[in-house]
Amino acid sequence: MEIGIVGLPNVGKSTLFNALTCAGAEASNYPFCTIEPNVGIVPIPDKRLDKLFEMFKPPKKTAAFIKFVDIAGIVQGASQGEGLGNKFLANIREVDAIIHVVRLFNDENVTHVMNSVDPLRDIEVINTELMLADLESATKICDRLASNAKSGKKDAVAAWEKMKAVKAALEEGKPVSSLGLEPEDLKDYQFLTAKPVLYVGNNSEVRNAENAEKVAKYARENGAGFVELSVKFEADIAEFSEEEKKAFLSETGSDYTGLEKIVREGMKLLNLCTYFTAGEEVEVRSWLIPVGCTAPQAAGKIHSDFEKGFIRADVYTFDDLVKYGSEKALKEHGLIRSEGKEYIVKDGDVCLFKINA
Repeated sequence: MEIGIVGLPNVGKSTLFNALTCAGAEASNYPFCTIEPNVGIVPIPDKRLDKLFEMFKPPKKTAAFIKFVDIAGIVQGASQGEGLGNKFLANIREVDAIIHVVRLFNDENVTHVMNSVDPLRDIEVINTELMLADLESATKICDRLASNAKSGKKDAVAAWEKMKAVKAALEEGKPVSSLGLEPEDLKDYQFLTAKPVLYVGNNSEVRNAENAEKVAKYARENGAGFVELSVKFEADIAEFSEEEKKAFLSETGSDYTGLEKIVREGMKLLNLCTYFTAGEEVEVRSWLIPVGCTAPQAAGKIHSDFEKGFIRADVYTFDDLVKYGSEKALKEHGLIRSEGKEYIVKDGDVCLFKINA
């Protein structure tokens, strides 16, 4: 899973990036602090993986990961070269989803590039710039496809017609996602406004509840995700040890850190789930797959040869393992199933794949 981070300058993007990745990216109280994109790869926290490691005691634990890409802040007029322009958007063309960081809190000591805090205005500024960047791309693609369509070939004409519809929507101020096209129709073009969006509302520890509700409502109405957190607070607890984090969450009554909340919402947006492989001799490992993935496709995440040579999978659920305490007990209760090529792997499944060597 790869996620790009966008927002106005100085809204907490790079601080959030640091909190998520502990990467130490520069984050200061002035616009355009980030110039080159920051990139960080983060293991996805999953308490189930930790429990499997505790039960199997293998030499290694490997989590699925997220790649975060934090780019320079975007300002109104970026498509015409304002601020640092929009050239940095190329760095997030290939991400799976976008985190849009929105400032919710008022603080005269923290500069706002537009001199006031108005989250819905700020969202529209960024969305407009993303649409203008997409319109520039769509116009070039349309011109290219028009030449191909002159051949009269059915596929070429259909591709041109679809791109004309994309261009028309963008010209009307509508994101590509509003067209309801299939991902297959757009996979070669990487439009920014076709990607799922998770709005992260950056609040202070003294919440601005009104602004939080405005952004939550906007996200609901536009089919996007929403997570509210204090980026500064998350950056502080990112420095804690795992034991300290657990103790802190227990004291505050929270179930998840900010990273975990973002991961959960991101997986929901991208329609992903997690399965596990586990063994005493090698490792326990988590794998991200699309919901609805068949057993051979899930095996292919490990290695393409596993999908080609798939015979069957021995499968049980994480919950059953915790309930009964061991694989031996699961066998005794008939809870390890042998599944074939049509089986749909579910979130929390533990799989052992049998393949042709």
